[in-house]
Amino acid sequence: MKYRHLGKAGIQVSELSFGSWVTFHTQVGIESTQAMMAAAYDAGVNFFDNAETYAAGEAERLMGAALKKLCWRRGSYLVSTKLFWGLHAGPNERNTLNRKYLLESIDGSLKRLQLDYVDLLFCHRADPSTPIEETVWAMHNIIERGKALYWGTSEWEAADILLAIEIAERHHLHKPVMEQPIYNLFEQHRFCKGYLPVYKDHGYGSTTWSPLASGLLTGKYNDGIPDGSRGALKELGWLQDQLTDSERLNRVAALKPLADRMGASLAQFSLAWCLQNPYVSTVLTGASRVEQVQENMQAIDFVDSFTPDVMSEIELIFGVG
Repeated sequence: MKYRHLGKAGIQVSELSFGSWVTFHTQVGIESTQAMMAAAYDAGVNFFDNAETYAAGEAERLMGAALKKLCWRRGSYLVSTKLFWGLHAGPNERNTLNRKYLLESIDGSLKRLQLDYVDLLFCHRADPSTPIEETVWAMHNIIERGKALYWGTSEWEAADILLAIEIAERHHLHKPVMEQPIYNLFEQHRFCKGYLPVYKDHGYGSTTWSPLASGLLTGKYNDGIPDGSRGALKELGWLQDQLTDSERLNRVAALKPLADRMGASLAQFSLAWCLQNPYVSTVLTGASRVEQVQENMQAIDFVDSFTPDVMSEIELIFGVG
């Protein structure tokens, strides 16, 4: 495993990391969670991602319980969580980044994770109803109180990120240093030209999610939605249109000969492709079985196999660079 700095920040993250979205609590329990986290850690992963809203807080509880059992040295791993959606329906507790919600919710996340602090704390979405200045001050205060070490954004527009950075710099506050954007062969808009000032000029890091497009880029949906897969979950029914889209499936099928030629699975190929982007700090992977973790971790073996010719072939299939 190799490690990259989180943008210009001093902290380093493993090129591949491990996330809890969808699977923790929904598909796996404590034993599987512990086993998968152990497999990732043994492969060199040092970053484990979570969010308050995942499984309504249960994903944080599962990760916290697993960490308790694994007894890893705290300095050897990083944990993140994300705040915005909330767990309650009150007017100050849902879909917000107001000061009250942020300062109270971080305490709830830490309790569920059984940690004194998280390494990375994200604003899970932007909140147009709360002044960005209020959010920046609250995140600064959370860091000053030792409950998080770094803070950042997730799925924010470039203009909002730049405004948050400007406010923090003007008031000498802890500024956001990383974004958690969706990024895969189908979804590249969070690294478009408009984001260059964020990544290039301000040295923002990134912890990208959905590198396999919810499993579409593994090829397992090429012949329909298999039983037991993420796409078969009732609570994720909104994914089915994407997973059965014929145009997307044709592109995945066209990608397979390239992966075969490289000796990689489609999943490994797609994960390694994400790491070609110099502004990607780490690629978040997910799994429901230890075998999937082990397969995904082998993607690092193919990072150097993406020659200019291979990248040109990919561009012909996806129409992107």
